[in-house]
Amino acid sequence: MTQETNNLAADLWALADLLRGDFKQSQYGRVILPFALLRRLECVLQGSKPAVLTEAAKVEKMAIAEEAREKLLRRATGGLSFFNTSPMDLSTLGESGIKANLERYIQCFSKNAREIFDHFKFAEFIGLLNDANLLYKVVQKVRTMDLHPNAVSNYEMGLVFEELIRKFAESSNDTAGEHFTPRDIVRLTTSLVFMEDDEALTKPGIIRTIYDPTAGTGGFLSAGMEYVHELNPQAVMRAFGQELNPESYAICKADMLIKGQDVSNIKLGNTLSNDHLYASKFDYMLSNPPFGVDWKKIEGDITDEHTLKGFDGRFGPGLPRVSDGSLLFLLHLISKLRDVKDGGSRIGIILNGSPLFTGSAGSGESEIRRHILESDLLEAIVALPTDMFYNTGIATYVWVLSNKKPAERKGKVQLINGTDLCGKMRKSLGSKRNVMDEADIATITRCFGNFEEVEAQALNKPAEAKSNRGRQAANPKPEVVKTFASKIFATHEFGYRRITIERPLRLSWQFIDERIASLRFESGALNAAMQWVYAEYGQPYWQDAADCDLYGQLDDYTDEIRAHLKRDFASLKEKQIKDLLDARTWLAQKAVLLKARALQSATGSAQHDDFNAYDEAIKGASKKAGITLDAKEKKQIADAVSWKNPGAEKVIKKVHKGKANPLYGLFEVRKEVIEYQADGELRDFENVTLDPSRTVSASVEAYFIAEVQPHLPDAWIDASKRDAKDGEIGIVGYEIPFNRHFYQYQPPRPLEAIDADLDAVSAEIMALLREVHS
Repeated sequence: MTQETNNLAADLWALADLLRGDFKQSQYGRVILPFALLRRLECVLQGSKPAVLTEAAKVEKMAIAEEAREKLLRRATGGLSFFNTSPMDLSTLGESGIKANLERYIQCFSKNAREIFDHFKFAEFIGLLNDANLLYKVVQKVRTMDLHPNAVSNYEMGLVFEELIRKFAESSNDTAGEHFTPRDIVRLTTSLVFMEDDEALTKPGIIRTIYDPTAGTGGFLSAGMEYVHELNPQAVMRAFGQELNPESYAICKADMLIKGQDVSNIKLGNTLSNDHLYASKFDYMLSNPPFGVDWKKIEGDITDEHTLKGFDGRFGPGLPRVSDGSLLFLLHLISKLRDVKDGGSRIGIILNGSPLFTGSAGSGESEIRRHILESDLLEAIVALPTDMFYNTGIATYVWVLSNKKPAERKGKVQLINGTDLCGKMRKSLGSKRNVMDEADIATITRCFGNFEEVEAQALNKPAEAKSNRGRQAANPKPEVVKTFASKIFATHEFGYRRITIERPLRLSWQFIDERIASLRFESGALNAAMQWVYAEYGQPYWQDAADCDLYGQLDDYTDEIRAHLKRDFASLKEKQIKDLLDARTWLAQKAVLLKARALQSATGSAQHDDFNAYDEAIKGASKKAGITLDAKEKKQIADAVSWKNPGAEKVIKKVHKGKANPLYGLFEVRKEVIEYQADGELRDFENVTLDPSRTVSASVEAYFIAEVQPHLPDAWIDASKRDAKDGEIGIVGYEIPFNRHFYQYQPPRPLEAIDADLDAVSAEIMALLREVHS
């Protein structure tokens, strides 16, 4: 930014001196930005104003629609995309009726310009300025500024407006992060995305499109155009964007209008649920979507597109959890990639840490990462320092994606650790305490451009300031050296197969009174409530004898039972409460209890550690006791009298014909091939790294033999758990454990040093105690 443009921005922002006291600091931009836009538009229209007024007089007499009327008037502008049909300007508004005149003047702009002032809610601020007797003063100050294109080019005016936006964002830093990305982050991301396009940076007259689905105030769009303009002033950049917030949309649209862009390409609305540029593809895409914002309000639209359109829509690979929509924006951008034969596209998007690893194998997040990596779209991820944004201090990352990777990047992903590449700001802006300078940005872009691995190298950065409050250790922990590093991985190295490891169920059983007694109550949701009712109202009146007419009768206590259940068992539904109050429920459980007692008489009370003999024993006992059991009763009794016992025999599920295969749960026992019942509580999962050099079964079996079998000889792999896409054993998952790859071990302080500190503290405490006693 030149000194002249910097001075011009400062002059415009000096309007804040008039506003101070009558307006909040966070409101300055809402007045200054629309007035700067108004004056710029007025200066741009000076040359075509007479022709437009003449044409307006003719058009006024025609009975035509507004769209046709505007088309005729635009012809009179000499190629401009906007006009104003008022004979007034800022210098002729007068003082007495200035509010009405200014409002009428704005209403005479073409629809595309007028809409910007509407979204600024400019009429509201005109009223506030008028009430404070400031409107005339502001207009008089603005009208003297020379913003004519002959004095300030579109490019320079764009820089001025960006500086005003920056000042506005910083003056309201409590909400700045919602619509403004810090310039250092914008510069870094833009550099990473554009640096590979030699034509755009050198070839005169080249045309490129740039898109931001979360345009905010247009920072990324402006930075992209600025970056290319600095290197190739003859290049033509066409900006496209969509923004949800009306005020941010107005600022972005104003900025694009000032830069001479077609503002019809800037849309208002939710990009995810209503993509206004659904048919468009772009050369470059830049975005800083909101971190951790849920998409519950538009869940129906997103889910429908995923289900009905699949990969023909934007969200075919999968859907992330509803609490964080960051990956939806990434999928949206991927859907906008130009076909490689048409030149391809590149993407730069800022995300928090969640998209790197959230979600296990088979989840929506993992499937999205899988699609990106298996499609070889990811070029690099850059870890940024913390405290870089106005409204959050969390760790953030720049993802760079492309469908036109150069040959040396094919099948590879570069991870760049730039978490220490920053300096402290003299004054914090909200949560932003760190800033990246040009040298920091150059370090990252150079490493990315060279596609090189960099071992952790020490940086010449000052150490973190330590607090001098409280006791200082005599032998403090050594300072952690600030470093910069880069690593390159094959895409498959981020993938794994989650295999399911099963172990056999081992059960013992025994018909003893304590276990049988539990059959008096249902085993599900009603169990605890039934125990309470029985203790309060059943004992000792309900008898287990067949002729007990009182058993299960609760009619006299219905109201008080209901009140207690609503208070202490609030999770019970009305149907469950009705079942509990119904005598038939109690009588049914009593019948099961009595049958179990009959079985006890036939089987005895001894403990048995082989559940495989249970069915035959119960069959014989039922016949001996003269009772029959239905399937539900059998299960209830079995659950009541059995328990898991590591010392018991394994429970056999099935005997197979054919060959044994212990790796997959078919064990040879006494010349029979046995499949055991799996114990769900002992089920475990193992992640097997993807290895393209051998088959899936070879990788899985080798891992199991080396890592699982030595510790759990009775375990096996559940071969039924297979990936939905390739049908192989195990569910494929992908995650990018960034921090793990760059972790640097810091040894703890020596025990001697810690002991010395403890001795010193103990001595001081003892000295203080002696003072107290004396």
